[in-house]
Amino acid sequence: MNRYGLAAALALALATAACTGDPAPAGSGSAAPGTTAPADASGFYVDPDGAAAQEVRKLEGEGRAEEAGLIRKIADRPNAIWIGDQDPRDRVADITTKAKQAGRVPVLVAYHIPNRDCGQFSAGGASGAEEYRSWIGRFAEGIGDRPALVVVEPDALAHILDNCTQGGQAGERLDLLRNAVETLKRQPAAKVYVDAGNAGWIKDPGEWAEPMRRAGVPQADGFAFNVSNFFTVEESVAVAKRLSDAIGGAHYVLDTSRNGNGPVRDAQGDDAWCNPKGRALGAAPTTETGDERIDAFLWIKRPGESDGECHRGEPRAGDWFPEYALELARNAR
Repeated sequence: MNRYGLAAALALALATAACTGDPAPAGSGSAAPGTTAPADASGFYVDPDGAAAQEVRKLEGEGRAEEAGLIRKIADRPNAIWIGDQDPRDRVADITTKAKQAGRVPVLVAYHIPNRDCGQFSAGGASGAEEYRSWIGRFAEGIGDRPALVVVEPDALAHILDNCTQGGQAGERLDLLRNAVETLKRQPAAKVYVDAGNAGWIKDPGEWAEPMRRAGVPQADGFAFNVSNFFTVEESVAVAKRLSDAIGGAHYVLDTSRNGNGPVRDAQGDDAWCNPKGRALGAAPTTETGDERIDAFLWIKRPGESDGECHRGEPRAGDWFPEYALELARNAR
């Protein structure tokens, strides 16, 4: 695999910013004048304009200091920035430029595969294969030679194996995922991880080896696991290690954004994954994982943003859900 190490990439980003003397945008991991510096020391980019940061400003303006402090547990940590449903070039360029100025590496999610989420709460995506290839090319142009970590298409690979895509659609999707990996890896400072589901989705890791190869995981920097889900680190590693073994020791990153209390053990269907009650923030983003194959713990799902309406009148997928954000923060250890 073409990898010189995620921790090394973060160190290089910090060194580059120090050499250029570029100013860090407020909220990006360096404190703005008159503010307290965030506790995060991961090297990943903290989005100063994310929904959590906006919520903190709103709550502080209303004098709700205790709630603002809780939401800061989210706002002051690096959250992935999801990109989809529009020409990505300018937005990706803006994010990666700001991150580089701050000496940080942004975590981006490419989320525009045709028939995305197979018509469920996050339905959408490109109209077809050619549009998607063009879209991912524009995404790569936005990165340029700046550092970025990209998670490719959450759920796209898993939906092939749960019969969400059928026949030729499955083959086309695997080709598109591989093309995305190849396109993004042409950018010299990009780290690329293909989403590979979660511990609850995978019954037989051996069934995943060939689809993961066809999707370009061996050409990527590895795969992402537990994205937008709640399985503990221990549960996730038990399955992810078997996936890694099946394709030659691939590295991976784990989403720990909401797994502090693990999954709901007795829930079925949407109640198991769609804004389940009683969950908590998990381990903070870091490359210090204690396992040579786990490149990072990341907050890929942005805590406090809804999974979907879930038949309970909750916000649409990706919309800010303040009550849920407060619950995740209150329950955090």
